[in-house]
Amino acid sequence: MIELENVSLAFNGNYVLRNVNLTIENGKTTVILGPSGAGKSTIIKVIVGLLKPENGSVKIDGVNIVGLSDNELFPLRTKMAVVFQGNALFDSLNVEENVAYFLNEHHALSPAETRERVKECLSFVNLDGTENKYPEELSGGMKKRVAIARAIAFHPDIILYDEPTTGLDPVNSEVIIEMINKIQERGATSVVVTHIIKDAIAVGDKFAVIEDGKIKESGSIDSLLEEEDGANSEFLSEIKAEANLYNKVLSKREEKV
Repeated sequence: MIELENVSLAFNGNYVLRNVNLTIENGKTTVILGPSGAGKSTIIKVIVGLLKPENGSVKIDGVNIVGLSDNELFPLRTKMAVVFQGNALFDSLNVEENVAYFLNEHHALSPAETRERVKECLSFVNLDGTENKYPEELSGGMKKRVAIARAIAFHPDIILYDEPTTGLDPVNSEVIIEMINKIQERGATSVVVTHIIKDAIAVGDKFAVIEDGKIKESGSIDSLLEEEDGANSEFLSEIKAEANLYNKVLSKREEKV
Protein backbone atom coordinates (compact mmCIF):
# COMPACT_ATOMS: atom_id res chain seq x y z
CA MET A 1 0.00 0.00 0.00
CA ILE A 2 1.13 3.54 -0.77
CA GLU A 3 0.01 6.36 1.52
CA LEU A 4 0.56 10.08 1.01
CA GLU A 5 -0.33 12.07 4.10
CA ASN A 6 -0.47 15.90 4.05
CA VAL A 7 2.17 16.07 1.31
CA SER A 8 3.16 19.56 0.17
CA LEU A 9 5.85 20.55 -2.31
CA ALA A 10 6.86 23.93 -3.69
CA PHE A 11 9.33 25.19 -6.29
CA ASN A 12 10.62 28.72 -5.78
CA GLY A 13 7.76 29.41 -3.40
CA ASN A 14 5.09 28.15 -5.80
CA TYR A 15 3.20 25.16 -4.44
CA VAL A 16 2.81 22.22 -6.83
CA LEU A 17 1.24 19.93 -4.22
CA ARG A 18 -0.86 21.20 -1.33
CA ASN A 19 -1.63 18.89 1.63
CA VAL A 20 -2.21 15.88 -0.62
CA ASN A 21 -3.76 12.84 1.05
CA LEU A 22 -3.99 9.73 -1.09
CA THR A 23 -4.14 5.99 -0.40
CA ILE A 24 -3.22 3.56 -3.17
CA GLU A 25 -4.45 0.04 -2.46
CA ASN A 26 -2.51 -3.10 -3.29
CA GLY A 27 -3.63 -4.96 -6.40
CA LYS A 28 -5.83 -2.11 -7.62
CA THR A 29 -5.50 0.57 -10.30
CA THR A 30 -5.62 4.08 -8.92
CA VAL A 31 -6.02 6.83 -11.51
CA ILE A 32 -4.85 10.37 -10.79
CA LEU A 33 -6.87 12.66 -13.03
CA GLY A 34 -6.37 16.31 -13.66
CA PRO A 35 -5.64 19.01 -16.22
CA SER A 36 -2.10 19.82 -17.38
CA GLY A 37 0.00 21.37 -14.65
CA ALA A 38 -2.23 20.15 -11.84
CA GLY A 39 0.55 18.18 -10.10
CA LYS A 40 -0.21 14.67 -11.39
CA SER A 41 3.28 13.72 -12.58
CA THR A 42 4.80 15.31 -9.48
CA ILE A 43 2.98 12.74 -7.36
CA ILE A 44 4.72 9.92 -9.27
CA LYS A 45 8.11 11.54 -8.68
CA VAL A 46 7.32 11.87 -4.98
CA ILE A 47 6.30 8.20 -4.75
CA VAL A 48 9.57 6.96 -6.28
CA GLY A 49 11.59 9.37 -4.17
CA LEU A 50 12.85 11.60 -6.98
CA LEU A 51 11.31 14.62 -5.26
CA LYS A 52 11.23 15.20 -1.51
CA PRO A 53 8.12 16.89 -0.09
CA GLU A 54 8.53 19.82 2.26
CA ASN A 55 5.83 18.49 4.55
CA GLY A 56 4.01 15.23 5.10
CA SER A 57 4.90 11.57 4.72
CA VAL A 58 5.06 9.10 1.84
CA LYS A 59 4.71 5.53 3.06
CA ILE A 60 5.31 2.44 0.94
CA ASP A 61 4.28 -0.75 2.71
CA GLY A 62 4.42 1.18 5.97
CA VAL A 63 7.90 2.66 5.43
CA ASN A 64 8.11 6.46 5.28
CA ILE A 65 10.53 7.19 2.42
CA VAL A 66 10.81 10.92 3.11
CA GLY A 67 14.35 11.61 4.23
CA LEU A 68 15.77 8.26 3.09
CA SER A 69 19.02 8.26 1.12
CA ASP A 70 19.24 6.73 -2.36
CA ASN A 71 20.90 3.65 -0.85
CA GLU A 72 18.10 3.30 1.69
CA LEU A 73 15.50 3.79 -1.06
CA PHE A 74 16.98 1.17 -3.37
CA PRO A 75 15.22 -1.91 -1.88
CA LEU A 76 11.86 -0.16 -2.22
CA ARG A 77 12.62 1.09 -5.73
CA THR A 78 13.29 -2.48 -6.86
CA LYS A 79 9.59 -3.12 -6.23
CA MET A 80 8.52 -0.26 -8.52
CA ALA A 81 8.64 0.45 -12.24
CA VAL A 82 7.76 3.64 -14.12
CA VAL A 83 6.43 3.92 -17.67
CA PHE A 84 7.40 7.46 -18.60
CA GLN A 85 5.34 9.72 -20.83
CA GLY A 86 8.21 9.98 -23.32
CA ASN A 87 8.96 6.22 -23.01
CA ALA A 88 12.64 6.95 -22.12
CA LEU A 89 13.99 4.30 -24.47
CA PHE A 90 17.70 4.33 -25.30
CA ASP A 91 18.10 5.12 -29.01
CA SER A 92 21.49 3.39 -29.20
CA LEU A 93 20.09 0.10 -27.85
CA ASN A 94 17.85 -2.33 -29.70
CA VAL A 95 14.53 -3.52 -28.28
CA GLU A 96 16.03 -6.54 -26.53
CA GLU A 97 18.70 -4.43 -24.86
CA ASN A 98 16.16 -1.79 -23.81
CA VAL A 99 13.84 -4.33 -22.21
CA ALA A 100 16.74 -6.06 -20.45
CA TYR A 101 18.35 -2.83 -19.28
CA PHE A 102 17.22 -2.92 -15.64
CA LEU A 103 17.17 -6.68 -15.23
CA ASN A 104 20.78 -6.87 -14.08
CA GLU A 105 19.98 -4.43 -11.26
CA HIS A 106 17.10 -6.56 -10.00
CA HIS A 107 17.95 -10.16 -10.84
CA ALA A 108 21.11 -12.20 -11.29
CA LEU A 109 20.01 -13.88 -14.50
CA SER A 110 22.24 -15.67 -16.98
CA PRO A 111 22.37 -14.28 -20.55
CA ALA A 112 20.11 -17.13 -21.68
CA GLU A 113 17.62 -16.45 -18.88
CA THR A 114 17.65 -12.74 -19.67
CA ARG A 115 16.88 -13.40 -23.35
CA GLU A 116 14.03 -15.69 -22.37
CA ARG A 117 12.60 -13.12 -19.94
CA VAL A 118 12.78 -10.42 -22.64
CA LYS A 119 11.07 -12.72 -25.13
CA GLU A 120 8.25 -13.43 -22.64
CA CYS A 121 7.71 -9.72 -21.96
CA LEU A 122 7.66 -8.80 -25.64
CA SER A 123 5.18 -11.58 -26.31
CA PHE A 124 2.99 -10.24 -23.49
CA VAL A 125 2.81 -6.84 -25.21
CA ASN A 126 2.34 -8.43 -28.66
CA LEU A 127 5.75 -7.48 -30.02
CA ASP A 128 7.17 -10.90 -30.84
CA GLY A 129 10.15 -10.78 -33.18
CA THR A 130 11.10 -7.15 -32.58
CA GLU A 131 14.19 -7.86 -30.48
CA ASN A 132 16.68 -6.54 -33.04
CA LYS A 133 14.79 -3.39 -34.02
CA TYR A 134 15.84 0.05 -32.79
CA PRO A 135 13.49 2.70 -31.35
CA GLU A 136 13.69 4.79 -34.55
CA GLU A 137 12.16 1.85 -36.43
CA LEU A 138 9.11 1.68 -34.17
CA SER A 139 5.80 3.52 -34.18
CA GLY A 140 4.70 5.54 -31.16
CA GLY A 141 2.43 2.76 -29.97
CA MET A 142 5.18 0.17 -30.34
CA LYS A 143 7.61 2.32 -28.35
CA LYS A 144 5.08 2.58 -25.55
CA ARG A 145 4.66 -1.19 -25.51
CA VAL A 146 8.45 -1.67 -25.36
CA ALA A 147 8.48 0.70 -22.38
CA ILE A 148 5.77 -1.42 -20.72
CA ALA A 149 7.72 -4.62 -21.48
CA ARG A 150 10.78 -3.10 -19.82
CA ALA A 151 8.69 -2.09 -16.82
CA ILE A 152 7.31 -5.59 -16.22
CA ALA A 153 10.57 -7.43 -16.97
CA PHE A 154 11.64 -7.66 -13.32
CA HIS A 155 8.12 -8.41 -12.04
CA PRO A 156 7.58 -5.25 -9.96
CA ASP A 157 4.85 -5.05 -7.34
CA ILE A 158 4.00 -1.46 -8.31
CA ILE A 159 3.84 0.11 -11.79
CA LEU A 160 3.40 3.83 -12.30
CA TYR A 161 2.23 5.10 -15.69
CA ASP A 162 2.75 8.76 -16.59
CA GLU A 163 0.24 9.80 -19.29
CA PRO A 164 0.46 6.36 -21.00
CA THR A 165 -1.82 7.17 -23.97
CA THR A 166 -0.95 10.81 -24.61
CA GLY A 167 0.00 11.39 -28.24
CA LEU A 168 -1.27 8.01 -29.43
CA ASP A 169 -4.05 7.46 -31.96
CA PRO A 170 -7.30 5.83 -30.74
CA VAL A 171 -6.30 2.32 -31.89
CA ASN A 172 -2.94 2.38 -30.11
CA SER A 173 -4.53 3.98 -27.05
CA GLU A 174 -6.93 1.04 -26.78
CA VAL A 175 -4.00 -1.38 -27.05
CA ILE A 176 -2.18 0.35 -24.18
CA ILE A 177 -5.33 0.36 -22.06
CA GLU A 178 -5.64 -3.37 -22.66
CA MET A 179 -2.01 -3.85 -21.59
CA ILE A 180 -2.55 -1.92 -18.34
CA ASN A 181 -5.62 -4.01 -17.50
CA LYS A 182 -3.80 -7.27 -18.29
CA ILE A 183 -0.93 -6.33 -15.98
CA GLN A 184 -3.29 -5.37 -13.17
CA GLU A 185 -5.08 -8.71 -13.53
CA ARG A 186 -1.76 -10.37 -12.70
CA GLY A 187 -1.84 -8.69 -9.29
CA ALA A 188 0.23 -5.55 -9.80
CA THR A 189 -0.60 -2.33 -8.02
CA SER A 190 -1.01 0.31 -10.72
CA VAL A 191 -0.96 4.11 -10.58
CA VAL A 192 -2.07 5.81 -13.79
CA VAL A 193 -1.62 9.54 -14.27
CA THR A 194 -3.72 10.97 -17.10
CA HIS A 195 -5.88 13.86 -18.24
CA ILE A 196 -7.81 11.66 -20.69
CA ILE A 197 -11.08 10.87 -18.94
CA LYS A 198 -12.20 8.03 -21.23
CA ASP A 199 -8.96 6.13 -20.70
CA ALA A 200 -9.10 6.71 -16.96
CA ILE A 201 -12.56 5.18 -16.73
CA ALA A 202 -11.43 2.18 -18.78
CA VAL A 203 -8.66 1.21 -16.33
CA GLY A 204 -9.48 2.70 -12.93
CA ASP A 205 -10.71 1.08 -9.73
CA LYS A 206 -10.24 4.26 -7.73
CA PHE A 207 -9.91 7.85 -8.90
CA ALA A 208 -8.34 10.96 -7.43
CA VAL A 209 -9.06 14.31 -9.07
CA ILE A 210 -6.33 16.90 -8.61
CA GLU A 211 -6.43 20.58 -9.50
CA ASP A 212 -3.98 23.31 -8.51
CA GLY A 213 -2.03 20.79 -6.46
CA LYS A 214 -5.03 19.81 -4.33
CA ILE A 215 -7.02 16.58 -4.32
CA LYS A 216 -10.57 17.75 -5.02
CA GLU A 217 -12.32 14.37 -4.82
CA SER A 218 -11.40 10.71 -4.60
CA GLY A 219 -13.25 7.41 -4.75
CA SER A 220 -14.94 5.17 -7.30
CA ILE A 221 -16.25 6.61 -10.53
CA ASP A 222 -19.79 6.20 -9.19
CA SER A 223 -18.98 8.21 -6.07
CA LEU A 224 -17.46 10.99 -8.19
CA LEU A 225 -20.56 11.13 -10.35
CA GLU A 226 -22.78 11.37 -7.28
CA GLU A 227 -20.93 14.43 -5.89
CA GLU A 228 -23.25 17.41 -5.98
CA ASP A 229 -20.59 20.11 -5.67
CA GLY A 230 -18.86 19.27 -8.95
CA ALA A 231 -19.53 22.81 -10.14
CA ASN A 232 -16.72 23.89 -7.80
CA SER A 233 -14.32 21.98 -10.02
CA GLU A 234 -14.34 22.59 -13.75
CA PHE A 235 -12.39 19.40 -14.41
CA LEU A 236 -14.69 17.32 -12.20
CA SER A 237 -17.63 18.68 -14.19
CA GLU A 238 -15.87 17.52 -17.38
CA ILE A 239 -15.38 14.08 -15.85
CA LYS A 240 -19.09 13.80 -15.07
CA ALA A 241 -20.11 14.84 -18.58
CA GLU A 242 -17.68 12.50 -20.33
CA ALA A 243 -18.34 9.60 -17.96
CA ASN A 244 -22.07 9.82 -18.60
CA LEU A 245 -21.43 9.88 -22.35
CA TYR A 246 -19.01 6.94 -22.05
CA ASN A 247 -21.56 4.90 -20.09
CA LYS A 248 -24.21 5.59 -22.73
CA VAL A 249 -21.87 4.34 -25.47
CA LEU A 250 -21.14 1.17 -23.49
CA SER A 251 -24.84 0.57 -22.93
CA LYS A 252 -25.58 0.85 -26.66
CA ARG A 253 -22.74 -1.59 -27.42
CA GLU A 254 -24.15 -4.10 -24.91
CA GLU A 255 -27.62 -3.75 -26.41
CA LYS A 256 -26.26 -4.60 -29.88
CA VAL A 257 -24.51 -7.68 -28.46
